[in-house]
Amino acid sequence: MTERQKKAEAAFLKGYNCAQSVLLAFNEDIGIEDETLLRISSGFGSGMGRMQETCGALTGGMMVISYLHGKHKPVDPASKERSIEMISAFVKAFRKKHKQANCFDLLGLDLDTEEGRERQKKEPSFKKKCTSYVTDAVNILEREILQL
Repeated sequence: MTERQKKAEAAFLKGYNCAQSVLLAFNEDIGIEDETLLRISSGFGSGMGRMQETCGALTGGMMVISYLHGKHKPVDPASKERSIEMISAFVKAFRKKHKQANCFDLLGLDLDTEEGRERQKKEPSFKKKCTSYVTDAVNILEREILQL
């Protein structure tokens, strides 16, 4: 396990969501203070606002790619295309490994219900799943996408 993967895993096990954990793993690369990164990514856990859409590990990774390679000038088609290509490759690699990119499908659990949230807290298998998604997202970013 790489240092970034360990950092992401530790953040997740501390209680940060999947998006926050992935983003924090790259804080030194990004150069923004942790509190700012945590605030920016706080609403992306549980598939964005607990809607269980795109996995938070993926949205966190998309933020990393966007910050490091995204368009930041009004007219910059090369950066725009490059970041879109990288994000697409990132999601495809994650899907190849896990067959899904959607939080609901990955967990098989409805987090929009009290029962689902309680089950997630009590059953260790869900924490194990999400920890795997977070560390796998970091690994894909490091090795396949950003090549760090």
